[in-house]
Amino acid sequence: MLLSSESATIDRSRPLPSSASTDLRQWETPYADALERHVARGPIQLMVPGHGGNDLGLSARLADFIGTRPLELDVPMLMDDIDLGDGSPLSRSLDLAAEAWGARRTWFLTGGASQANRVAALAVRSLGANILSQRSAHSSFSDGILSAGLAPAFVLPSVDLHHGIAHGVSPAALDAALDAAEREGRPADAVYVISPSYFGSVADVAGLARVAHAHGAPLIVDGAWGPHFGFHPDLPESPARLGADLVVSSTHKLGGSLTQSAMLHLGDGPFADRLEPLIERAVAMTASTSSSALLLGSLDIARHSLATGEDLIGRSIAAADAFRAALREDPRFAVLSDGFGAFDDIVGTDPLRIPIDVSATGVTGHWLRQRLIDVDAIFVEMSTATSIVALIGAGKTPDLDATLRALVAAVESAEADAERATEDAAHFPALPASGRLRMLPRDAFFADTELVPAAEAVGRISADSLAAYPPGIPNVIPGEEITAETVAFLQAVAASPSGYVRGAVDSRVAHMRVTRD
Repeated sequence: MLLSSESATIDRSRPLPSSASTDLRQWETPYADALERHVARGPIQLMVPGHGGNDLGLSARLADFIGTRPLELDVPMLMDDIDLGDGSPLSRSLDLAAEAWGARRTWFLTGGASQANRVAALAVRSLGANILSQRSAHSSFSDGILSAGLAPAFVLPSVDLHHGIAHGVSPAALDAALDAAEREGRPADAVYVISPSYFGSVADVAGLARVAHAHGAPLIVDGAWGPHFGFHPDLPESPARLGADLVVSSTHKLGGSLTQSAMLHLGDGPFADRLEPLIERAVAMTASTSSSALLLGSLDIARHSLATGEDLIGRSIAAADAFRAALREDPRFAVLSDGFGAFDDIVGTDPLRIPIDVSATGVTGHWLRQRLIDVDAIFVEMSTATSIVALIGAGKTPDLDATLRALVAAVESAEADAERATEDAAHFPALPASGRLRMLPRDAFFADTELVPAAEAVGRISADSLAAYPPGIPNVIPGEEITAETVAFLQAVAASPSGYVRGAVDSRVAHMRVTRD
């Protein structure tokens, strides 16, 4: 292993850790156990799904692909002793999840955090049409704004201009934005912020909740990247315990459940009574009527593993700390989170995210990420022109020694191929500011539209939400004016080795959909 760990976190407001890991009930997995009991009966399934829970007939190839156990556990909804009734195993698993994250109530979702974002938008629409959102929100929340017919106003996050990355919002910035909305006669009916950020910065959720509540608005926290928060003393606390009213949790990201599974937590705050039935209705409207038992079971088990896995999570943190310490010893690398103290909105850092500054290597983050994939089969989460971001799943200890060796080897190999390694560095534009909102997103989406060459779209109103992946933050939303800077940025992302623009009508963003004049 790498040498001894050294904490890189900034912790100016660390609350007491949760006590969920000491509760013996958290060792239970009621829903997963119920699925296993069903399988143990050896049922003959004359019902959906069509594979019948076995490897016979047309299911033979599928069983070869994933094994027979997933087929057996792929049980449909509305089954006695599994998910029917208030006291069902699923209901008990939901109660345990709410307890583990400090929520009044938790919903298991099989549409990912994207579904949770849309649920949140639909739920708060009943409180009023005006929402104040952090401008760097994920594109799924922009979709929710559109679907719900919300009227958005925005609060800008702090931005690291050198690296072109967005962090969070401070309580002071939120208070000023809410004051401005009230002066304009559009007081916010709800507030939406992100913590942690894609790069691991953690906002002052408790302070943000106090500010939002003082203005009469519930606080929604997109905590998609922090499902593990609250399960170790060296991790930030769960936002639900810090006063957030709704928390989006993408459990599969670092919490260990299967891809596409997520949770939505309702905090036990001043808006809980009003929000609970609204969320229930929004979940029913957005959820599949054939939700995957495999995804739901993985959420039950992930909750159990997080709540009882403090020692394993501690090993992950120690490994990540040691990796950061080793990076600091090489002058070609730096740890981006070491500079988070310069931003007043950041009060903590997720130690399981490792954003690496590669500015001094002579190569771009995009080139380095692709080199790691092609040569070493090492896949990091994302890259920018100046950085790559690695993450470690809670309770996991990947081979970080091999990763460090591969990073060094890649940089050294680039010295012989400097032109290829740096060719996109000078041409990659800075993160653009958003254009002016000229129409409500829903009105722009349903307006008469036309496709025009991207150059001719400048100054026009976008009918689409376009988000560079990663990280999936919309650079333009329906109703916003398209700027030349946005066009240049999106086209550069689309042309980069790992770039993708969600919502684009063609892969190179050569055309854009705009409202008719």
